[in-house]
Amino acid sequence: MRPRWQARVLLIVTVALLLALGTSLPASAASLVRISTDPYTNPDSAHKTEVEPDTFAFGNTIVSAFQVGRFFNGGATNTGFAVSHDGGRHWKHGFLPGITVAEGGPYDRASDPTVAYDARHRVWLISSLGIHTTGSPPAPAVVDVVVNRSTDGGRTWSGAVVVATGGFLDKNWTTCDNSRSSPFYGNCYTEFDNANLGDLILMSTSSDGGASWGAPKTTADGAFGIGGQPVVQRDGRVVVPINGFSNTGFTVMSFVSTNGGASWSSTVLVSNAPYRRPNGNVRAPIPLPSAETDRRGKVYVVWPDCRFRTGCSANDLVLSTSTDGLTWSAVRRVPIDPVTSGVDHFVPGLGVDPRSAGRSARLGLTYYFYPNAACTTATCQLNVGFVSSTNGGATWTRPTQLAGPMRLTWLPLTSQGYMFGDYISTSIVARSRKAIPVIEIARAPTGSTLHVDTFAASVRLRHGHAAAEQTASRAAAGARLRVPGTARSM
Repeated sequence: MRPRWQARVLLIVTVALLLALGTSLPASAASLVRISTDPYTNPDSAHKTEVEPDTFAFGNTIVSAFQVGRFFNGGATNTGFAVSHDGGRHWKHGFLPGITVAEGGPYDRASDPTVAYDARHRVWLISSLGIHTTGSPPAPAVVDVVVNRSTDGGRTWSGAVVVATGGFLDKNWTTCDNSRSSPFYGNCYTEFDNANLGDLILMSTSSDGGASWGAPKTTADGAFGIGGQPVVQRDGRVVVPINGFSNTGFTVMSFVSTNGGASWSSTVLVSNAPYRRPNGNVRAPIPLPSAETDRRGKVYVVWPDCRFRTGCSANDLVLSTSTDGLTWSAVRRVPIDPVTSGVDHFVPGLGVDPRSAGRSARLGLTYYFYPNAACTTATCQLNVGFVSSTNGGATWTRPTQLAGPMRLTWLPLTSQGYMFGDYISTSIVARSRKAIPVIEIARAPTGSTLHVDTFAASVRLRHGHAAAEQTASRAAAGARLRVPGTARSM
């Protein structure tokens, strides 16, 4: 049976309720709202599971998208969505039509949903991967990038529009130019990579609200990478921070377009990104960056990084900024806890108040963490934390725990580990001084049925006194290493 769009009277989840469900919260945690639950029952994917949420806010509207019904070897039964028109207080949810066979579409599975808004054309976009499978058991074989469009504030959605096809496309991310002063106002940009070509970076542009898309373009240097998050500055410059590869591990790079996506620059190094894959077989194999801009167009990029820890024993979250996407500040550590704490932080979701800027920029940062990095699948305790800054990342608050502890075995197992998402998201409604993280929270299974639902939090942005810490010198660049099919991380 097709799950129908439904309005739900959503309950503010208290500490007592979450304890009853098997997921504990500290007394200081923000309130949480459950915004979606997996309704599907197909026997070949894990239920009830929702993973990998993204969000975008424009005005008082927030739209989130996430995978629903995760498969072990890639993708999900469908892409789900939730929308709030009052800054995150109340939500409605549903499931996108026309992508997968579960909702009348041509694809077997969907993955990697991201959200954007085109103010010029008044269109919301959810970008996903459309996956065709082959073989026995079925496995992803051909992967397209698609978007679904909404012209009524996220209430209803079109079928899938193909952005790009041909190959094994991966890790798509869409953004739009919403600056009225930009000569490219109304352009939308989607970044993705082709894993069949060694994670070749590709960009496609739309100028009609996502109804059609241009041929994919490479960077000027034909770079390879994964997990780019394009952002747009006030003058229309597009900046794309992205993970790259070196002979010593991962890097964070960036590239730009100054002509509305007609061409893309060569990549520049933001920093090497030394990374310790978290213990316990949790799915977090890559230090994917999270990027946002403030009102003046300054770009903020956060990723997990172990350079501050002796022997790379755990990951901190680190921050670099840029005003042009080509020259970047020295890497600074977000001071969530002491470098001797043994706490491991990973999968960040950064939000920046779009009406704040510079030394008054308001940042909210959500992340998952282990209290003890040296844990095992049986002993790891997965939690969700949050910190904020009201001075552009110069100082930060003490952490607030939003959810946890959760056991890893409460999550769906994938070919790359127990999964809550390769990324998460934090949005900030302009001038609200509140962050709205959207996260996945698991509770104990009922028999073989998992319970991983999508929740939205509401957290006050506060001034903190813990100063960000800078590295002694910028991490040196390593030689570029082409790693064919490195990720296939859908």
